[in-house]
Amino acid sequence: MTRKCIMLFGLLLCTGWLLAQDSGMGKGQMGKGESGQMKVEGCLQKSDSGFSLTDAAGKMYTLQGDASKLTEHVGHEVMVTGTSSSDSAMSNASSEPVLQVTNLKHVSKTCKSAGKMSK
Repeated sequence: MTRKCIMLFGLLLCTGWLLAQDSGMGKGQMGKGESGQMKVEGCLQKSDSGFSLTDAAGKMYTLQGDASKLTEHVGHEVMVTGTSSSDSAMSNASSEPVLQVTNLKHVSKTCKSAGKMSK
């Protein structure tokens, strides 16, 4: 009986440890995922140099991708999924993070972060 209790306790301990390890992998809708994909929600803007996204905290991202899909959502709140580019040649002068857009989801026709926009 004691042997079965020890084995059961060991099994439960290992299961708990595995669940604790797994819980960090699926965290959050924002930020980087396992595959290097990143999701950011914010206000989509167009400038002379291209497209940018400003999140609710005021952080700005330079976007690259299908211009026809981006253009129709300028001035809207969107959720962008993309991969972060570390290529310094693609970075702009203000060193904003560059996202290669792989998916865009419309959230709202108005921007929540519009009051924080500088452009």
